[in-house]
Amino acid sequence: MTATGIRMTADELLRLPDNGMRRELIDGELHEWPLNGGEHGFVSGRVAGRLGTFIERQPGDRGGLFATGTGFWLAHNPDTVRAPDVAFVSEERLDRACVPGYPEMAPDVVVEVVSQDDLADELQAKVDQWLRAGSLQVWVLYPATRSAMTYRADGVVALLHADDSLHGDPVLPGFACRVGDLF
Repeated sequence: MTATGIRMTADELLRLPDNGMRRELIDGELHEWPLNGGEHGFVSGRVAGRLGTFIERQPGDRGGLFATGTGFWLAHNPDTVRAPDVAFVSEERLDRACVPGYPEMAPDVVVEVVSQDDLADELQAKVDQWLRAGSLQVWVLYPATRSAMTYRADGVVALLHADDSLHGDPVLPGFACRVGDLF
């Protein structure tokens, strides 16, 4: 991710023309980086597929998934807009998320897929931002090692390997899948 030195608001970010780069606004500064590669897209799609199937099979209130590139407005003055690879928002908050611009909220569950150019300190800062903004769980998936780190708002952190199960409790009760099946 490259800091451009360009300062702007979330509204200005929303109006930028597409330049083929992924963009986020961090503390009012525009950050850009190239589009993700095939591995990243494949893993993001696998996670979204697993979560989507699980959600559709749930009775009653289910919530909704948001695809890569959906920006969430996490802070104001200076503005921060981050875009997870996959996000889940619970049914009771879904109306707040389904807006024309950036939803002013953090998703309940955030999934980040690590790319080869991601830096550990930037990734940890992003996890911390999601949790501070109100996300209840953040899952970080590492395709290179077929592993995952899970972070919960209550401070529980876990390292999961390919044969371990990734669980959605308490946000997505009953959701579980083998970590290795996501890669």
